[in-house]
Amino acid sequence: MRPENKINSKEDINPTVITYKQNGDDTYISIDTFMESVKMRNPGEPEFHEAVREVVESIWELIHQQPKYIEGNILKRMTEPERMLMFRVPWVNDQGNIRVNRGYRVDFSSTIGPYKGGLRFHPSVNLDIVKFLSFEQTLKNSLTTLPMGGAKGGANFDVKGKSDMEVMRFCQSFMNELYRHIGEKTDIPAGDIGVGEREIGYLFGQYKRLKNEFDGTITGKGISWGGSRLRSEATGYGVVYFVQEMLQNYGEKLEGKTVSISGSGNVAQYAAEKARQQGAKVITLSDTGGTIYDPDGIDENKLQYVMHLKNDERGRIKEYALRYDVEYLENQNPWSIKCDIALPCATENEISASDASMLISNGCLCVAEGANKPCTSDAVKLFLNNGILFGPGKAANAGGVAVSGLEMSQNGMRIQWPREKVEKKLQEIMKDIHDNCVNYGKTENGINYLRGANIAGFIKVADAMLQQGVV
Repeated sequence: MRPENKINSKEDINPTVITYKQNGDDTYISIDTFMESVKMRNPGEPEFHEAVREVVESIWELIHQQPKYIEGNILKRMTEPERMLMFRVPWVNDQGNIRVNRGYRVDFSSTIGPYKGGLRFHPSVNLDIVKFLSFEQTLKNSLTTLPMGGAKGGANFDVKGKSDMEVMRFCQSFMNELYRHIGEKTDIPAGDIGVGEREIGYLFGQYKRLKNEFDGTITGKGISWGGSRLRSEATGYGVVYFVQEMLQNYGEKLEGKTVSISGSGNVAQYAAEKARQQGAKVITLSDTGGTIYDPDGIDENKLQYVMHLKNDERGRIKEYALRYDVEYLENQNPWSIKCDIALPCATENEISASDASMLISNGCLCVAEGANKPCTSDAVKLFLNNGILFGPGKAANAGGVAVSGLEMSQNGMRIQWPREKVEKKLQEIMKDIHDNCVNYGKTENGINYLRGANIAGFIKVADAMLQQGVV
C-alpha cells in the first residue's frame, strides 16, 4: 500500500515576489526574473540552471519571510562560484601519441569548511556539469552536519578502454595542474564516476611527489595508506539507510520489498548489497548497454560475480544475463519493470517524465536518488504529486561524502577507525539528514523531502555567510 504523501505543487513553488531596498528604491524580483539573471551570467548551462531553479523554488517563501537573506543578497552570492579552474591535460597513450583533454575544478563554497567534492572522468564532463554538481555538493555537504564546503571537478577523459598505464599518465598530468589549488585545509577532492581507487591512487601518488608531503588532501584512498573503512560502500549503504528512514516514517519497512536499481558501479553494487542484507529483493542492475532483470533476486553469490565483472574484468552487465539465463533489456533502463522501491544509481537525467509515469502506474512506493540528480524536474514533480516518497540526491546519496569527511577526521588524527564505528557514524548522519528534511519539509499533505533538503542545506550555508560578512 502506497503511503499517503501527495504534495501540492502550489506549496512547492511560491509565486510571491521578493521586495527589498537597494539604493533607496524598491526592487522586485520573481523566481523567473531571478533565473533570467542566472542565465545571463551563466549562458548555455542548462544543467546548472535547472539545479539552481529547483533550490530557489524550494526556498523562495523562506527568503520572503527572512529579510536578512534579501539584504545580504544571499541568493546571488550562493549561485556564484567562489572560483572556477579550467585547464589543459596533455598525456601520451600506449602508442606514443599525444592526446589532450580538458580538466575542471569548480570551488563553489568554502563558507562552512574547505572545499570538498569528487572528481569525475567521463566524456560528458564540461563546465556546465561540473558547476551543477558543485552547487548541489554545497547543499549536500551542509546537510551532513560536517564542516565541509562544496566543490566538484573532473575531465572529459574516458577511462573505458584505457590501459592502467594510460590512466596513470593521464592522472599524473591532471594532477600536475590541480595540485597548485588543493590542500587539506583548502580543497579536498575525492572520487566520482570514472575515478575509483585505482585513479585515486595515481592522483595521490603524483600529488605526494609534487608536494613532498603525505597528508589528507585526497579522500577515497586505499585502506593501507590512509583511507577509511566503508568508504567504497558508503554512498550505496547511505541510500538504503535513508530509504529505511523514509519508509519507517510512514509505517512501512524495507524487508520484503522489491527493489529496482540502475547502474552497476560502486553505488549500485553496495546499494544492492545493503538492500539485500535488510531483507529486500533486488531484481535489476544496468549499464550503458542495457538492463538485466532477475525476478528471483540478485543473491550474495550473484552480486559477488557482478563486483568481479565490473571492478576487475571491467565487463558488461549483459554477461550476467548470459551466465544466469535471465532477461536482458538491450538499450533500456529498468524503470518499466514493476518494483516497490526504485534506486537510480547511474547518472544524471536517467528517469524522465515517461519513466516516472511508468513507475507510478506500476505501484512504486519510493524513489531515492543514488546518483546526482538522476530524475528530471518533470519526473520529480510527478513523484511529488502522486504520493511517491522521493529522496533527492543531495540527501539520499550524501553517505559517500559523509564518510569522506570521516576519512578527513581520521587522517587529521593519524588513526583509523574500525568498520563498525564508521558504519554507526554513517547511520547516525543519514538519520540526521532525514530528520532535518522532515523538519523543514512538512506540508499539510505529507513530507516534501526535496523542499526539506534544500531549505535545511540553504539555511546553514546562508546563515554562515551572513555571520562572516561580505566574502
